[in-house]
Amino acid sequence: MGFAPTSSAVDFHQCLVSINNSTSLTGKTDHHGNPLPPTSNVTAITYDLCVSECGTGQAPFQWTVFSQQFCTWLVPWLALLSQLPFGANDKFDNLESALLTLGSPVLTAYSLALTVLNDRWIHQLFSKYKYPNAKHAARILSNLQQSPLRVDTDDVLLASLIMLPQNDKWWEELVVWLDYPHTWSISVATSITWVTFTYISTIVHYLTQDTNLNGDGVGSIGPLWFWLLPIVVGWLQLSPKCDSFRLHQAVDRANSIAHVADLTPQPIKAENSSRKRAIDIARSEPDKARRDERSTPPIYNYARFFPWIQTIIIVSDVFGIICERDHHHDPVDPQTKWRERNSEGGDALTALQVANYSLPRPGSAYHHPRDRCGLGGSALSRMFIASAVALALQWGTTGGAVIIVWFTSAFGEHKVTLSSLTWC
Repeated sequence: MGFAPTSSAVDFHQCLVSINNSTSLTGKTDHHGNPLPPTSNVTAITYDLCVSECGTGQAPFQWTVFSQQFCTWLVPWLALLSQLPFGANDKFDNLESALLTLGSPVLTAYSLALTVLNDRWIHQLFSKYKYPNAKHAARILSNLQQSPLRVDTDDVLLASLIMLPQNDKWWEELVVWLDYPHTWSISVATSITWVTFTYISTIVHYLTQDTNLNGDGVGSIGPLWFWLLPIVVGWLQLSPKCDSFRLHQAVDRANSIAHVADLTPQPIKAENSSRKRAIDIARSEPDKARRDERSTPPIYNYARFFPWIQTIIIVSDVFGIICERDHHHDPVDPQTKWRERNSEGGDALTALQVANYSLPRPGSAYHHPRDRCGLGGSALSRMFIASAVALALQWGTTGGAVIIVWFTSAFGEHKVTLSSLTWC
């Protein structure tokens, strides 16, 4: 009466019909696994009966079912990947970041949360400095989170960038040149709307069906990919500056108008002094272990976390020292009276005066070296918060899909379907 065991494709519907036509087979059960008489018509059978009568093969592949489910439930989510910010010059690096985003939701969410927390931290840090360009510095350094930022304090480069009125233009122009958006557009809004509609349709379809949805995956694909929606919305809202070419161009243009204090009272162009710059982006790095740090796609912000914090602390310390001296009206030249700094006037400064003014005054809070490795309590707390957010997003969505699959019954409720028999 039954099918011979085989490893080829099996028509489970026809197999079940043959089992129900037989009145001598044992192994028929109800939906809860309770044995039923051999004469009963059932929609559930034991594993041994399934193997002996239907064989060990798989259900036949149906392209129409696969294509319909793939295009309806999965393609809209994959389309969201194109809305993520990338920006690397190498197309393979962009492809790698897309695959890394797709394969590691925790890493993606961690980098996003870390970027948001860093932005909040740096603005709080620089808000206490009542000195020209402090607010510009916070915006610039925050916007450069997606780049391998480097700071050079040699030859009073950084102190000159902060103290010299001639460098006010540097801060103002760099803020403008970095203010390019990667944010919402009609195409992005359309994609997100379509994905949201698809997800709602998934839930409605799952709740209104009277058959098991475990086999066709409709009930689990929606929650499985839902983590991608807040990631895309988060990055679009944050609008990270990750275009490698534009970042280098903006910093280079700003550094072309930077000034540095010289031995004479008249500052000179920094490009006429040396090739070093106070704030710059690393062009190359011989250490291959720091490759992720050089990649500008935002998912790699985890690799730039500690180097970026170290850079911020260096700039913050110099701002703090100079701001504290200015607050106490310490004159740049001990032989003259204090004059308020402004871009229209002020005493001319020599390199020696700038260097001395950037040293901590007696009893200063900056007299002792601070934690320049970025391992302070604030940094660790941001790491833990970002990790918690990433894990919550991952398991709040993927975990929901796992729960749906785990607790969905393997049996049909009113009629026999392909998914009600694939368990055997």
